[in-house]
Amino acid sequence: MTQTGAMDAERKMQFLFALRSKGITDKRVLSAMEEIDRGPFIRGLFAERAYEDMPLPISCGQTISQPSVVGLMTQAAEIRPRDKVLEIGTGSGYQAAILSKLARRVYTVDRYRKLVGEARELFEDMELHNITAMTGDGTRGWPDQAPFDRIIVTAAAEDPPSPLLAQLAIGGIMIVPVGQSDAVQSLIKVTRSDDGFDYEELLPVRFVPLLEGLGRE
Repeated sequence: MTQTGAMDAERKMQFLFALRSKGITDKRVLSAMEEIDRGPFIRGLFAERAYEDMPLPISCGQTISQPSVVGLMTQAAEIRPRDKVLEIGTGSGYQAAILSKLARRVYTVDRYRKLVGEARELFEDMELHNITAMTGDGTRGWPDQAPFDRIIVTAAAEDPPSPLLAQLAIGGIMIVPVGQSDAVQSLIKVTRSDDGFDYEELLPVRFVPLLEGLGRE
C-alpha cells in the first residue's frame, strides 16, 4: 500500500469510528457512508477537511452537513431496499448519494440550478444511476412522483410543510429539521399512519432555512 493509500485508509477508519461514536449503528447506513467518499462533494479551500465531522460551506451560500448528522438522519429514516425516497435540498449531493445505496430510487430537488448541475456531474462520475435531480421549489415537493416511502428534508422549516406531508405514503417516514433558522432547531421524525401523523423529536440541529421559490445563483 502506498503512503497516500495508508493515509486514506487511516482517515476512513477514523471517519467511521467518529460516526459510531455519535450513535450511528445501522450496518447498512455505515456501509453506505464508507462506500460514498465525502471528498469529491467538497471543493476549494475546505477539501482537506472533508473527513472531519463538521459542516462545511459549499456554493450558493449553502452547507454540506456534518457526516454524523447525515448518518443520524439516514438511520432515523429506516430506509428499505425497495423504498422511493424524496430529498429536499440537494446541496452538494452527498446525502442523496448515500440514500442511493440504500433505496430503490432517489428524487432530489434544490432551488439552486448550479448545485443541481454540480451534483448531477458527481452522480454520473460515481455511476449512481438511481438518482434523479431537479431544480425546483423544495417546499412543494415533487408531486408528479408522489407518494414517497421516505422524505428527508435538509433545510429547516418552521413547521413540516403540508405539501410534503401530503406526499408521504401511508406508513412512510419523513425526517425534517423544525424551528427558526437563526436558532437551534429540532430534528423531527414524522410517521404517517391511516389515522394521521405521529411526531417524534430526535435531537437538536442547525440547518439553513427552507425557502420558497428558486435561488438566483
